[in-house]
Amino acid sequence: MPSATTGFWTPVALSRDLPAGTVIPARTAAGSIALWRSASGRISASADRCPHRGMRLSHGFVRGETLSCIYHGWSYGQAGNCLRIPAHPGLTPPETIRVATHDVEETDSVIWVAVGTPASKPPKLDGFTPLRSLTAFAGIAAIEAAAGAKANPDGLVEIEASTGTVCLLLSAWEDGQTLIHVLLKADTDPAAGIDASRAAESLRRQAEGLQREIAQ
Repeated sequence: MPSATTGFWTPVALSRDLPAGTVIPARTAAGSIALWRSASGRISASADRCPHRGMRLSHGFVRGETLSCIYHGWSYGQAGNCLRIPAHPGLTPPETIRVATHDVEETDSVIWVAVGTPASKPPKLDGFTPLRSLTAFAGIAAIEAAAGAKANPDGLVEIEASTGTVCLLLSAWEDGQTLIHVLLKADTDPAAGIDASRAAESLRRQAEGLQREIAQ
């Protein structure tokens, strides 16, 4: 959870949504990032802006262990340093050309990105299997009101579905939206997954309705 003095971890994506050799856009309370997994499987979180012309790096492509901008092909390593400028193939890019990076951790099939400098590792989610993610045009308070429960310090809130309890992992964005990761108990069957997804969708609609009422 957020800390004014250190930092915090925010769950930005599920592992299943980021195969090797791909890049996707992701968001934290501090803004947008380019989340990418190299060919060898290593995950990196880079600022979503190429320092050359400002193109979003999340629109780019991964080759081997580097992330390249789709505009002019400038390539960056996992530490954020520029490794290649195609227009100048003989040039070794200076160390001053680099993109900001964030610490990233992958645990229990969830990808976490650090905002600031967290004092500890991301929370463990033992006993849960991530199902899917969805975005709510509502803040944490509206989601908690719709759920009738408060999120715990790790951002987890429980709701009831017809087949049992569903756990939601919440991540607040800077514009008042919330990313919701739906988690199932590891021993649930496909029918429970469908039911949990429907329960999460219903909760999202309720929260968005409450958010609209607050805004009026």
